[in-house]
Amino acid sequence: MRFSRRTEWNTDESELARAHRLRAHAGLPIADLTASNPTRCEFAYDRDLLAELTNPQALDYDPQPRGSLRGREAVCGYYAEHGAAIGPEQMVLTTSTSEAYSYLFRLLCDPGSEIVAAQPGYPLFDFLAVLDDVRLKAAPLVCDQGWQIDPEGFRRAITAETRAIVLVHPNNPTGHFTKPWEAEELARMCREFDLSLIVDEVFLDYGFAGGGWSFASGLDGVPVFVVSGLSKIAGLPQMKAAWIVATGPAKAPAMERLEVIADTFLSMNAPVQCALPQWLEGRAAIQEQIRERVAANLAELDRQLDRLPMVRRLEVEGGWYAVLRIPALRPDEHTALALLELGVWVHPGYFFGMAESGWLVVSLLGPEGEFSTGVTGLVDYFRTHQGGNITGALL
Repeated sequence: MRFSRRTEWNTDESELARAHRLRAHAGLPIADLTASNPTRCEFAYDRDLLAELTNPQALDYDPQPRGSLRGREAVCGYYAEHGAAIGPEQMVLTTSTSEAYSYLFRLLCDPGSEIVAAQPGYPLFDFLAVLDDVRLKAAPLVCDQGWQIDPEGFRRAITAETRAIVLVHPNNPTGHFTKPWEAEELARMCREFDLSLIVDEVFLDYGFAGGGWSFASGLDGVPVFVVSGLSKIAGLPQMKAAWIVATGPAKAPAMERLEVIADTFLSMNAPVQCALPQWLEGRAAIQEQIRERVAANLAELDRQLDRLPMVRRLEVEGGWYAVLRIPALRPDEHTALALLELGVWVHPGYFFGMAESGWLVVSLLGPEGEFSTGVTGLVDYFRTHQGGNITGALL
């Protein structure tokens, strides 16, 4: 049998993944500092959360390519609370932001076209680009008195084949909200090179100083496509409910084409569309729990790192991850393996496109007791193994 070249991935289990699997199967303790699934982090969900899935209206098969009007109107209400006035005609419901990206790559790109994406970033884009025959070009975020885009780095990444820039607002894992000056820089590039801007806002509601502003308000003269969904907004990754919002010039013909793409797949099921308004309306309860947990874990992280000058927690403005700058004395995967042997599970920074040495990423979402235990193990490791050898480690 012959397979597509686009699926020629290396699926061999990494040494780190194998070590984690074997430790878990052996029943040895693991303090998980990578937790990203809120449904497994001991939050309290409404006991009637699933009731709307039994709505008898879902028995009527009424295929609407853009999604049910009631569901899209509920999403419009969500954006109105963020100061963005959009109409249901500007929206397509999808089962996930992954599917939303795929729709947009197909809308904007021909085989071999390029997409520029900010890095550090979540590695999902690599797989989506390959599956849609698109090439991904990385553009740098830099950490200098906080994270920010490198405008010249973005410009260098743009070629004649570039069709769009992908931005995560706030970024995952850096927690960096796009500032107005950065948005204007990106808008200027999009206008100059005739590009679209794709903005992922799944963590928008989790700013440490309140919710952030939304790109759904639009940028002058720029086609902007905002993607988001209930995975983070309502802490419901299993319900598979997301969307695309189109703003800016040519949004009407863009929506016409997106409607055909969506009509080809008709992927979102009726019960979820019926429940979408209720889940959006009830999001405040889970969001409050998540924000309290993240704030408490961040404070605990900072408290413990006060005893460890060789490890620095970088500034974070939103989301539920923290980036640690560690001594760059050996590959981060080796550090992650050593921590795992002590029962602490972390992400090495290269997982998100950072350098091979000098970075760890921890989730702030896990239960507070487990998180504290994991950070204690991390601190003890660095004090024991690298406490006397830190010259130049943070350069």
